Amino acid sequence: MALLASGALPQNPPHTLPSLQRWLAHMSSFSPSETKDFPPHSLSCKMAEELSQLVHKSIKMTPESLKPDKPSQGSKGGEHSKGKSGKFTLKTPKGTRDYGPTEMAVRRQVFDIIYSVFHMHGAVEIETPVFELKEVLTGKYGEDSKLIYDLEDQGGEILSMRYDLTVPFARYVAMNKITNIKRYHVARVYRRDNPAMTRGRYREFYQCDFDIAGQYDAMIPDAECVQLVHQVLSKLNLGDFTIKINHRKILDGVFGSCGVPAEKFRPICSAVDKLDKSPWEEVRKEMVEEKGLNESVADLIGDYVKFSGREELIDRLKSDERLENSADAQAGLNDLSLLFQYCKSLGCDDHVVFDMGLARGLDYYTGVIYEAVLMAGQNRGEEGSVGSVAGGGRYDGLVGMFDPKKKTVPCVGVSFGIERLFTIQEQKQRAENQKLRSTQTEVFVAAACKGMVHERLKLIQLLHEAGIKAESSYKNNPKLLNQLQYAEDSQIPLVVLIGESEVEAGVVKIREVTTREEATVKREELVATLKQRLAPK
Repeated sequence: MALLASGALPQNPPHTLPSLQRWLAHMSSFSPSETKDFPPHSLSCKMAEELSQLVHKSIKMTPESLKPDKPSQGSKGGEHSKGKSGKFTLKTPKGTRDYGPTEMAVRRQVFDIIYSVFHMHGAVEIETPVFELKEVLTGKYGEDSKLIYDLEDQGGEILSMRYDLTVPFARYVAMNKITNIKRYHVARVYRRDNPAMTRGRYREFYQCDFDIAGQYDAMIPDAECVQLVHQVLSKLNLGDFTIKINHRKILDGVFGSCGVPAEKFRPICSAVDKLDKSPWEEVRKEMVEEKGLNESVADLIGDYVKFSGREELIDRLKSDERLENSADAQAGLNDLSLLFQYCKSLGCDDHVVFDMGLARGLDYYTGVIYEAVLMAGQNRGEEGSVGSVAGGGRYDGLVGMFDPKKKTVPCVGVSFGIERLFTIQEQKQRAENQKLRSTQTEVFVAAACKGMVHERLKLIQLLHEAGIKAESSYKNNPKLLNQLQYAEDSQIPLVVLIGESEVEAGVVKIREVTTREEATVKREELVATLKQRLAPK
């Protein structure tokens, strides 16, 4: 009670200290007369003072920290889960969403195409934990490190949710002493980003990664990654697209030739990376006011990052008066020249553009970098364009960060943002008024009269044994019109129809749902007939 009376502990401790709350509630339940019977303790005041210091140090209680967090202005998904009436509001967390059957059908289409291309290139699949040791992720993402979700201490390990699939892959390669692998990984990642749902930017989202690790000849694996992006986007058929490429060594050469101090290369690179979202004036302002770059140096950089072209731009920059003496810039330009040649041989150069404004903000990139942009996703609404749908590059030093002997394994890879692709796919289908099937059922078994439930179930079993996707009504005596309407609404192509006369004759009727044409076949010929009709034409 001396602690309580001394004011050393708050009357309303934070919810993160439940034990303290219970202790205070318990002690407060005693009356003043009852507290007089407590055994005396000469050190109570000293204990109160020391405990107060300990608690204040642990929870850092300031007047501001005891106030409830204020939601950011204009945020729709970040409000507290209790409304004005104090009642709990049922919703998904900010930056996340549910996917219903129709949306999942769209996602499955996109996933299937990406998987098929990964398999076509001979990649093997791996899986890593959804969270990693915080130390694994720290120092790999530059300014984006602030977007990592940290977890509370669990059993002595400090953990964080994975930010991407690349760093866990590098950790996997180093830990298992792998010297070469071509792998893909499709999984969720987590970022404390400011979400923009209509643009496909979430806090929880899928990435589909393809990476090649190993010591190989220059630009051959890099060209395969560009080809893979070209194949995926072509198969998705979402309209015209551009694959932008650049090279970190070219950027470093430009920065050095323009007078950027070496220690500011990465911060300035991070600023350039925002050119796809912000005009040059805003990027220049960040360089000068936030990064401390000289205005004249920023203007020189501005002249270069606006360049875009193909092989002719590479040739022009090779003889540029500032870059011709830069070893980094010349090495990067030679790499891109070779990359264009390989892309031509692979038939994927028609969508490739050399864009000097492409920077990729993550610190671990060391060579070629690329991003793919769909033209269909660049219509700017209230929240702006969808942005890039795929991105990646070369990161030769990342694996060595995890190896005790700093042994490096060169790597290059690409990552697809499934949510952004899905957002554009949704927009396309709404514009074309497309209706997607959310079920894969091929046959609906229906009855024309009452008392057919057992006969329907026998047919269902027969079709399932034959590998045909089939379903039926869960009612004993469903109305025929309701059964046919369900098959039509669900876009199930075929209906197998039975009645008393069909059972007696040992036949069934097969009905085409779209044309409503019917044909009678013998029961023993049913499976073969259905498979013939369901076969791709």
